[in-house]
Amino acid sequence: MHGDRTGVFADSDLRRFRRMALSWYDQNRRDLPWRRTRDAYAIWVSEIMLQQTRVAAVLEHYRVFLDCFPSVAALAAASEDDVLAAWSGLGYYRRARMMHRCAGEILARHGGRFPERAAAWRELPGIGRYTAAAIASIAFGEASAVVDGNVERVLQRIGGRSLRAAESWARAEELLSRSRPGDFNQAMMELGATVCLPGEPRCAVCPVRSLCATGIRELRAEGSERSALRTKAVPRQKREIWCWLERRNGSVRLVQRAQKAPLMAGMWELPQFGEVPGEAASVGKWRTFRHSITVTDYTVHVLRAFETRMRAIPKNGAPDRSGPARRGKWVAIGEIPRLPITGLTRKILKADGII
Repeated sequence: MHGDRTGVFADSDLRRFRRMALSWYDQNRRDLPWRRTRDAYAIWVSEIMLQQTRVAAVLEHYRVFLDCFPSVAALAAASEDDVLAAWSGLGYYRRARMMHRCAGEILARHGGRFPERAAAWRELPGIGRYTAAAIASIAFGEASAVVDGNVERVLQRIGGRSLRAAESWARAEELLSRSRPGDFNQAMMELGATVCLPGEPRCAVCPVRSLCATGIRELRAEGSERSALRTKAVPRQKREIWCWLERRNGSVRLVQRAQKAPLMAGMWELPQFGEVPGEAASVGKWRTFRHSITVTDYTVHVLRAFETRMRAIPKNGAPDRSGPARRGKWVAIGEIPRLPITGLTRKILKADGII
């Protein structure tokens, strides 16, 4: 191919690339709820949720979150605890906190109107270059390219070499379709997410394979080249923990994480132990769960205890030092949905039919 300013395509091939990518996207894109709207609020919510989170997990929370907070004004007016409760299960809770702050800024600085340009979005809390460009291009049609992990991989494979971050952004801007920037950005992301996969790319069904410098045989033959084009996997850690599920008089014992905890600050969870609690022998294990947080895979053993004597317990939320867990507060089951609980706790309580 003849080089042009992209370093990959001649002008005619550049036009072909855009046409092929957009045509493929029109016919093959996944039917996702945030793709059925141009509402900036709904698109913003989806982009924040999709950061470091699988699409399948976001689908479970997206509709519920919008039902709870149907507008930026509703989100800004909510308490942080309410926002965290609606976010519960998605992880990376700093995103929810920053989103709550950002909603307040949009009301205070923009009168509740969403910025139409990526540059203005980047001045808001929790909005980086990618998110700003995604919202501005999809919701408002601004010709602003995006680069996430999927797009970066497509760009590297097309050119046949690794790219520095600045090179990736420059190439994405040059490839961008000015007539349909939002759709083109989503086409590039979709291509990376469903075809140009990290391990074994599906080159046989790739719509732009005739314009790509990296073929599947070259990837297999050139191990070092293939490794350079892949995202390096972060070594995963394994941990075993024990949780105590204790119920009494329609309440469950929960513990609140410290407000300055490095992970999931302020969230509520079941009492948790790094080794087998002394009372385990008398109660017995109920179930074992698998759960992952960032780069750690947990094996979670749950002990379940029911108080058979209907004795008085402290008022909801009051500390209680009796019982096997020896720590935490009793929370009425009806109040739990209004608390920001961790994803693991939600999983366990759902399995027991409590929520």
